[in-house]
Amino acid sequence: MTGHRDDPWAHRARGLLRTLQATSDGVRSCGVFTYDGLMQACVLAPGVDGDRFAAMCASLLALSSRAAMEVERGALRQVILDGEQGPMLLTRTGDNGCLAVAADPTRSLGKLILDTRNTAAAIAALGPRAGP
Repeated sequence: MTGHRDDPWAHRARGLLRTLQATSDGVRSCGVFTYDGLMQACVLAPGVDGDRFAAMCASLLALSSRAAMEVERGALRQVILDGEQGPMLLTRTGDNGCLAVAADPTRSLGKLILDTRNTAAAIAALGPRAGP
């Protein structure tokens, strides 16, 4: 897990991520990362490298944001990737960065979007993370 164990912001964010995983069937990995690709808090499936995951998600978000601006779609709110092994969502969490969620393919996409947006809003409500 990324972040200092005594970091109250990361502790609260991990609690929100655990709640998402526990109440939203099929969520395998989730994490909050900064726009420049640093993992802030995560609950990941075994074998997932959190730092690499955060860096790749930040790159996807940056490219998607630029594409949305190019076609005049305004500020990007969410990216949905549909893979053979299930969907992955990237959802902005305000100034805190972005929430990445990977779920099973049997998961209802509509419910996953709703749960992810609610968790992203709760993370945004934590305010900015203090410290490094």
